[in-house]
Amino acid sequence: MPKRPPFERIALLLQGGGALGSYQAGVYQALAEAELHPDWVAGISIGAINSALIAGNPPEKRVDALRSFWEAVTAPLPGFPAMVSSMMGAMVGNGDLAHGWLNQTRAFSTLMGGAPDFFSPRPIPPFLSAAGGAAAESFYDVSPLKLTLERLVDFDRINAGPMRFSVGAVNVRTGNFAYFDTATHVIAAEHVMASGALPPGFPAVEIDGESYWDGGLVSNTPLQWVLDSRPRQDTLAFQVDLWSAKGEFPTDLASQDSRLKDIRFSSRTRAATDQFRKNQSLRRALRQLIEHVPKAALANADPDVLALIAEADDKIHNIVHLIYRSKSYEGSSKDYEFSRATMEEHWASGYEDASLTLSYPEVLRPAETPDGVATFDLAELAMRKRS
Repeated sequence: MPKRPPFERIALLLQGGGALGSYQAGVYQALAEAELHPDWVAGISIGAINSALIAGNPPEKRVDALRSFWEAVTAPLPGFPAMVSSMMGAMVGNGDLAHGWLNQTRAFSTLMGGAPDFFSPRPIPPFLSAAGGAAAESFYDVSPLKLTLERLVDFDRINAGPMRFSVGAVNVRTGNFAYFDTATHVIAAEHVMASGALPPGFPAVEIDGESYWDGGLVSNTPLQWVLDSRPRQDTLAFQVDLWSAKGEFPTDLASQDSRLKDIRFSSRTRAATDQFRKNQSLRRALRQLIEHVPKAALANADPDVLALIAEADDKIHNIVHLIYRSKSYEGSSKDYEFSRATMEEHWASGYEDASLTLSYPEVLRPAETPDGVATFDLAELAMRKRS
């Protein structure tokens, strides 16, 4: 068995991104094979579902639970003639244009027919339904997802297990971001569903008299929630993003729409990391300053000084970015293209990216930077190796 890296905490942070979420499943499989089991898993939207599948199963069953979910929700094209589907699949070999057409057709099938064991279209469109109910607020019924979660996730394990679990959602009435965390809440399927209740597709989820929408409306990554938690610990964090902040300039309306989604949902992960690095540098400087102050003087310090002391630390943070970079043929419908073939592509991509990232030994070595923070990205690691 590989030796655990010398960190007090291993965190797995999963961004939202719908059908792209099978990339996260591939990443987790590679981490599990490397015996890098998280102490804390946190997610938004589809990341919340993957988080629940991981936290709600013992280590030896987590990859199987992820596989069961992703195979269940990626059934053959509903109502689409098998012969036509096969002909379109054969056309993929003719290039990205044909592949793009195939993906768009599969996405349209999901749009019209839903995804098995996940969501299904309402028989009556919401604009024809009486106001005040879920049927008037959303195009899809997500009751199949509740049954799927309760079948594949042991919520007793989530609430009693050693792994901390967090999912983020937005309070519809106040607009405030909220985290449902095993440190403060008893987690049920509704908390996971609230994190992924993206309107107008899905209805808001009511919890304790308040209604919640998808956490990605405010922040699509739980990075800050985990890094700002108390008490601070030496942390190895795997941040799995389904949208790339960096990309090519779009040359037409279709690619423009896709690029807009990437920018909108990437949630400025790098900016949050940079801000954390700056704050951690200040905390370290404060810690060094306090070490030069006589203990007798600190014993009678006023509340303001004590507040500063509480902020000081010298903890180590390795933040490993694993970012899905979509193919040119995927288009703006990539987050709701729930086909089995594309799911397998995303899963394999996540597995490969994580495996390659872990092949760089510096990723698992505690940061030796002045601020105690080291960030890693596969593209940058490869570039550094070549230079």
